[in-house]
Amino acid sequence: MERIGDAMKRVVNAPSLAAKYEELRQEVLEDIAVQQFISEHSDEINTEVVNRSLGKLYEFSTASHACERCPNLEGCVNVMKGFEPKLVIAQRLIDLDYVVCPTKQLDDERRNVSKMVNSMYMPKDVMEARLSNVDFKTEDSRVQIMRAAKNFLNTIDSTGEIPERGLYLYGDYGVGKSFILGALANELATRKIQTVVVYVPEFLREMKQSIQNQTLDEKVEFVKKAPILMLDDIGAETMSSWTRDEVLGTILQYRMAEKLPVFFTSNFDYDVLEHHLTTSQRGEKEPMKAGRLMERIRMVSTPLKLGGKNWRD
Repeated sequence: MERIGDAMKRVVNAPSLAAKYEELRQEVLEDIAVQQFISEHSDEINTEVVNRSLGKLYEFSTASHACERCPNLEGCVNVMKGFEPKLVIAQRLIDLDYVVCPTKQLDDERRNVSKMVNSMYMPKDVMEARLSNVDFKTEDSRVQIMRAAKNFLNTIDSTGEIPERGLYLYGDYGVGKSFILGALANELATRKIQTVVVYVPEFLREMKQSIQNQTLDEKVEFVKKAPILMLDDIGAETMSSWTRDEVLGTILQYRMAEKLPVFFTSNFDYDVLEHHLTTSQRGEKEPMKAGRLMERIRMVSTPLKLGGKNWRD
């Protein structure tokens, strides 16, 4: 977009100043939007007002409107990137009011959506997943999971309430369980529902370190009170009695009592996970404590097996 100062220099340096000025004026007044604005404000606008406001009218007429001349937000041609001018009357002259353009508005909405998802130790590709990119049609288990995910979202849309149970997705390594979690988290974010997505092995490792810097309680509180919590790859961690009972147990007890859903992914079904939780890092067998934790997991989730090929091969 040519700035008005550059345009005026072009006019001043022209052989015939008056002729070029009139050419510029006619160019501006031929703009349909300018004509419409003058017509709508005919009781406030006369020839003198137009002449005194020519600079603003020129800036308006040469700007990109509705992003028609801009390839993207970075390539915006307007004086203020991401904003387009609107004609207004101010102090008896024609002036400009810059408003957010459609491209910037969409970009802002996407940024606001991303703020609704907090991830801890999750890969970038997972956190950028979308349900539209998930292959749900290759086999029955994927269709069943898509239906369950849609039912969860539809309940929120129809009632405004978050269901009490999430999904426990289990299956072989690399079939796309984590990707589905990320896609669901982003879908929930468009509904302005905050989700915390946690990679369990790294999270539990971090919890041990948090004792030393005295941030344990703060981190556990943040995770356990999330409107929707997603725990990725439970069962892949090296489990100690402390992480099982004082970290996972505390988080899941709170969510079970408050009827807050949890989504899980795991290579294990419920029974195998319970066996995994039974044996501590020291080799101690504690079936009652493992059973207590599994009871909480069953109360906040519904198990569904995900089949299919290994997408990482």
